[in-house]
Formats: sequence, C-alpha cells, structure tokens
Amino acid sequence: MSDDQNGTNPSNGLNPEDFEAFLRDFMSGQSGLDPAQLAAAAGLPNDPEALKQLIEQLRGALGGMNSTSGETGVNWELATNQAKAIAKSESLAILDSTRKAIADAVSIGALWLNGATSISELTTEPKLLSREMWVADAVPLFQALAQPVADRMSEALSENMRLNAPEELNELLGNASGLMKSAGGALFAMQLGQALGKLSAEVLSGGDIGLPIFKDQRAAFVPQNLSSFVDGLDVEKDQAFIYLAVREMAHARLFKHSKWLRDSIVSQISNYAAGISIDNSRITELAEDFDPTNTDELRRALETGAFIAERTEEQNLALARIETLLALIEGWVDVVTEQATKLLPKAAAIAEAVRRRRATGGPAEQTFGTLIGLELRPRRLREAAAMWRILDAALGSEKRDSFWNHPDLVPSSEDIDDPQRLIDKLSGLVSDNDSLDQELRDLLGE
Repeated sequence: MSDDQNGTNPSNGLNPEDFEAFLRDFMSGQSGLDPAQLAAAAGLPNDPEALKQLIEQLRGALGGMNSTSGETGVNWELATNQAKAIAKSESLAILDSTRKAIADAVSIGALWLNGATSISELTTEPKLLSREMWVADAVPLFQALAQPVADRMSEALSENMRLNAPEELNELLGNASGLMKSAGGALFAMQLGQALGKLSAEVLSGGDIGLPIFKDQRAAFVPQNLSSFVDGLDVEKDQAFIYLAVREMAHARLFKHSKWLRDSIVSQISNYAAGISIDNSRITELAEDFDPTNTDELRRALETGAFIAERTEEQNLALARIETLLALIEGWVDVVTEQATKLLPKAAAIAEAVRRRRATGGPAEQTFGTLIGLELRPRRLREAAAMWRILDAALGSEKRDSFWNHPDLVPSSEDIDDPQRLIDKLSGLVSDNDSLDQELRDLLGE
C-alpha cells in the first residue's frame, strides 16, 4: 500500500484527515490495509486463511465490546483463538507408545513418591494434553495473571492517543474511547495469544510454568513435547519419563495438599501487576511518528515490554516475595524428586538437564517478562532446595512437609538465608513429637 493510499507521509507523520478516513474505512470493511502488515504486528506468518480470520477477529474487537471483553476491551477470545491456531499448526496425535511410557512412569513414580513425602498421593489419573488442549486449559490462569496489566495497557494507549492526537481528530477520538480501548486490548490480546501459542510447544506438563494450570489439582502432561525433550537426552527414555513424571506429581501433590497456595500466588502476582505503571513518554514517542503501515515498531514495543515503566520500591519488595515463594515451591519439588528417584542410575544427569532448561529462563519467562514485566524465574532455587534438605535432615520428611500446612508456616527469605535459625527455634523439640507439634501450633497462634 502506498503512502498516498494509507494517509501517511513518512517525513511529516500522521495526516489527520486521511487517518480518520482510514479508521472509518477499516470499520466499514473497505480499508485497503495489507493483511500481511497486520500479521507482522501480531507476529503471525503470512498465511492467507489465518490472516482472513485475524482481520475478522480484529474488526470485531474494534467494533465494540464482545462477550468476553467486558468493560476493559481486552479480547480474550481473540487471544485464545490465536493461541489455539498456533498450537494446532504443528500439533501431533499422541502415540500409543508414549501413552504407555507415561502410564508406566506414573505407576512407578507414585510408589516412589510415597517414600519421599508424607503428602498424600493424587486420586485422579493424569491428563494427557495436546498442545491445543493445553492452551484451552491454561488460558484462565494466564487471563487472571495478565488482566490487570492488560487493562492498564489498553487504558493508557487510549488516554495517550486522546491527549496527543491532532486537534482535527479530537472529536472523533473523544466519541470513541471504547473503540481505542478495544484497539489497545486487541493488540495486547494478539501478543498474548502469540506467546501462549509458542509456549504450547515448550511446556512439558501442567506445572511446568511454575504454577498449576488446574484449580482442581491433577498431574498433566503434554506428550508431544515430553517425548521431544526426552529424545534429546542422552539417557534411557524410561528413566527420563519416570523422573519427569515424579516431578509433575510432586508439584501437583503439593498444590493439592496446600489448597491455599495457588490462589495466594495468583493474588500476589495480580496485585503486583495491578501496580505496574505505563511509560507514557514511550507511547508518546511512538505516537509522534506512528505509521499504520509500519507495525514493526509497535510490535517490538509490546514484545519487549517497552511501555512498562521502571518498578517502584514497593513493586521490588512484592516481586521479591513472589520469587521467594516460587523458589520454595521449586526447591521442595527438586528435593522430593531427588529423594524419590534415588534408585534411577541416570537421575543426576536428568536433573542437570532440567536445571539447564530452567536456567535459560524457563518456558514462562518470555510470556510474562515481556508482556507484564514479571519474570517467574525462581532466582533462589538452589538456596531454597538446600534449606529443604537441611530441614529434612534435622526434622525428617514429615515435619519438613508440615511447613506447607498453612501460609503462616511457610519459611521466609531469612529462613532460606539461615535455615539453622529456624531449626534453632525448634531446637530440643525434634525428639519430642508432641512438643514439636505444639510449637508448630504456637507458630500458627493456635
């Protein structure tokens, strides 16, 4: 599309009259906008059918609030559909051999876990997910985590455009605040859909992102991705399947036992995200030279989180608390898995492969780090795991696991730094179970 057709002049910026015409034409379905340019903004391949669907979905998002967007204009249906389309594009059927390998690993792993933790075993069978099914199950969790910043982003884009638009467009934009919120929400939804679609090709299990995707806890696996990861390891496949099954079941057991844990983390992350500020100066810079035919800069800004302002001191403290809790969870899972798989000859090699995979940022880091400025990488994982080993040696696995019985009992960052401090607080009570139980009740204020 030429500069004259799209109403822009590269040297002079946005032409108000032509941009107004562009908006009206787009809304009426007559715009000459090149679908390939819109695909570039969403990070999609130039596939004609996918682009046709995207145009229809985006027009619906801009045309008004849909049933899933509520007052915010964030089109979660658009995000879900885009993520499912990406997930489905290279999804493969689950092989019978993979089903059997997972079933055998789960049977062995459940028995071994019983000897490594006092937390009771799961009562439901693991769920096997295609990539598309993982997206469907994971979207509610990601929506809960991303909604606060999505709201702020769409509102900020709308307000900034209204304040900085040429005078000739004030009346049009003043009567279309809902439209602009929907536009901002649609752009955010497309980016989230893109990220979730890519994520569906990476996750191995239901708890692989650090949080369980299900409210009613159960183990879950993405067999296609699991098989691909196992095939890349230089170990016997049956051992790798057992190790990874134990990890997933330990994670699911913990969240099933501590029913408060999932909601606590989601609440902390949502509160953190709600406090995120938008860098209006960055939006202004982009708006000054915005060219509707050149969407690369807008896409890069969304992908890199460039619109998100620096964290406040309060946010840094909140982030530290979130990271500590995630490290405690992952550290506990590591220690329990280590103990449960001690009979596996290649357990150490598989554990190292898992650590390397996680050290690169983890499958969730890009999704959250770029879209809402929050990394879910448990930075203190090794220290947290070391603390759980010390507590296990001093108190035994049953007392170690009892720290997950109530949020007030969960060790703090200071306990990770100095686990002996926590043990000293309980010193002299380890040999007397009744006294130790009373001490734990005292910590709860009972």
